[in-house]
Amino acid sequence: MIKRSMKTNFGGVWVFPGGKIDNEDISNNFLKYSPHLDDALASERLGLKKNGLSYWAACIRECFEESGILLANKKGVNLKNTVLNKDDLKIIDQYKSKILQGENIFYQMIDTLNLELATNELAYISHWVTPKIEKRRYSTRFFIARTTDQVAVHDGVEGVESKWINPEEALQESKSGNFPMIMPTIKNLEMICGFTDTAELLSTMNNKNKSDIPNVEPVFEIVDGEPKLIRY
Repeated sequence: MIKRSMKTNFGGVWVFPGGKIDNEDISNNFLKYSPHLDDALASERLGLKKNGLSYWAACIRECFEESGILLANKKGVNLKNTVLNKDDLKIIDQYKSKILQGENIFYQMIDTLNLELATNELAYISHWVTPKIEKRRYSTRFFIARTTDQVAVHDGVEGVESKWINPEEALQESKSGNFPMIMPTIKNLEMICGFTDTAELLSTMNNKNKSDIPNVEPVFEIVDGEPKLIRY
């Protein structure tokens, strides 16, 4: 998880890596980047008519930008068995530096390294919409991912600290006041507690019926001048 910079929205709280869909994530050649999952199935999973796969693509891109974790495999090889040599890692470092400077070259990096997006290592778990009382509102879809033993490094701009932590520990730390999080983060962590391992969690979430995936828009009312949660 990543601690947000005080200069950003939700400054000082711990969040999952994430961001918004860019134009580059919406591809006319999804099969090239995602042979494991097609756009029709991804869109159906999200309840969209098209471009659902762009959410998986954006997850992978944003995860790389914010944490340095690259959820991409060599063509014909799964993520677990993908080996990146020293030259590959040097190229990745060069691209990462330029990406953090604002260049939209993530997919160019994927092409250069002859990689595919490991969309089969992600699962869609929930959809949250910001309450109507907020001036700035978001429609946010949450995913989980299984990765290899890569070293995660926050970008130092939007994220100023990072750490690996299991859901149960994060929730306990939050209750003690040592690990501030907002409600959507807390509720998503609660949903992924109690699993034996990531494989079980990923399989369970991917096999859920679409109707069982939470769509949440918290409802608040103003009581005595203060917002009060009515339901979510």
